[in-house]
Amino acid sequence: MYRPSSRWSKPIFLFEGLFSASPEKCNGFLGKVAGWLVGAAENAPPIGCRLYFHTKRTDVPDMQRFFLVVASSLALCALPVSASAAGRSAAPADGSASSAPPPIGQQIAQTVSLITGVAISPLLGMSAVGAWTYLKAPPERRPHLPWFANPGFWMPALLLVALCFAKDTVGTAAPSILKKPFDAAETVEHKISGLIAAGLFVPIAAAIFQAPGTEGASLSGSGLAVIDLHWLGNALLVPAALAAFVVVFLASTAVNIIILLSPFTTVDAALKGFRLAVLGSVAVSAWANPWVGAAWALVIIIIAWFIAGWSFRMFHFGSAYLWDFFTRRRHRFQPDPSGNWLFLARRLGKVPVRTYGRLVRDAHGGFVLGYRPWLVFPERTLPLPPGPYAVGRGLIHSEVVELDGEVARSLLTLPPRYRSHEAEIVRIYGFAGVRPAGLRAALCWFRSALGFRFKRQPASV
Repeated sequence: MYRPSSRWSKPIFLFEGLFSASPEKCNGFLGKVAGWLVGAAENAPPIGCRLYFHTKRTDVPDMQRFFLVVASSLALCALPVSASAAGRSAAPADGSASSAPPPIGQQIAQTVSLITGVAISPLLGMSAVGAWTYLKAPPERRPHLPWFANPGFWMPALLLVALCFAKDTVGTAAPSILKKPFDAAETVEHKISGLIAAGLFVPIAAAIFQAPGTEGASLSGSGLAVIDLHWLGNALLVPAALAAFVVVFLASTAVNIIILLSPFTTVDAALKGFRLAVLGSVAVSAWANPWVGAAWALVIIIIAWFIAGWSFRMFHFGSAYLWDFFTRRRHRFQPDPSGNWLFLARRLGKVPVRTYGRLVRDAHGGFVLGYRPWLVFPERTLPLPPGPYAVGRGLIHSEVVELDGEVARSLLTLPPRYRSHEAEIVRIYGFAGVRPAGLRAALCWFRSALGFRFKRQPASV
């Protein structure tokens, strides 16, 4: 296998498996967890079309198993964090009297709204909660507050959020090509913040049950004998909170990916305004009434659950796109003669668009796409329609097109790492050559209309 001689090759290839989430690199438990967290993409409807989402009945068992495994795995890793957080919050405040905590039902309602809001915008949510917790706490309790309430975290985080807001406000009038690098940086920040929130914030926020006999335990002062089952309550609540966080965070990240791929700044502004409005509605409703806020948060969680497959595939597509493009992976990459990983460019049968799979030839010479639902479940195969194919070369990424006379329909999307390797793909699969596609095709047409000559690609390589 090709490996560069640069001293940066080892760290690059170490993290490449995480961001590309190739099933071939997900052999062990950690590899599968990496594949789960990176995500995938499906069915991004064209702008201006009627938007609707439909979950196939055959996808539901896979979705349920996926989130059950993910939530359980994250919960096992997060329980020590939630236990230590519960211990800190249960410590008496130097024997001083404090106001009684709200009922446990109201605390759960507030937690539902809190987790939903943080999942929509992790950095803004964690920094806002940290600032509010710090400013509300008495001075003698501030050194014992959780990490996100430390000014060393929430002050720089709020500054970064302000810079992102300024970028979105000023960038609306700027050309899209100047704004996209900053959108890409914001997308990376969003994913990193989400991982931090899933591992270090959600377990603390969801650990609302406290040991009997400590401050905040509802029956500790009643004189009754109480069985210590606070650990069981937290063990049940933390996985549920993590599952809700994951589905909402995937939907929020999918919006970020659409913003990144959209060439229109007005569409970017509309999508970001919509996301900010949803976040604001969660905060306002929770502030007005905890039960109303929890009900609205549950509506958002349910919607995110039904579009989780679409969000997951979009998450993966954007992750692979960002990693390949900004690490210039095409300079370290060589196509595999036995098969190459790519995305479906349109729905084929029951297999959704942007499904990630490996393109190979079967025993009869036909093309077959092997893929794994959610990247980790048993492999399935999709025979591709017969007919001549060609590679369409774009400015940023290329694609495999199905030829029907003079009409070329997109069939497969090649990640940016295949850029400049189109001729090798043609040789490996016996396609009918390389031709301009997308914006590059429009530029070639414009040049020919002005009378300029340009070098044509050969019909076959």
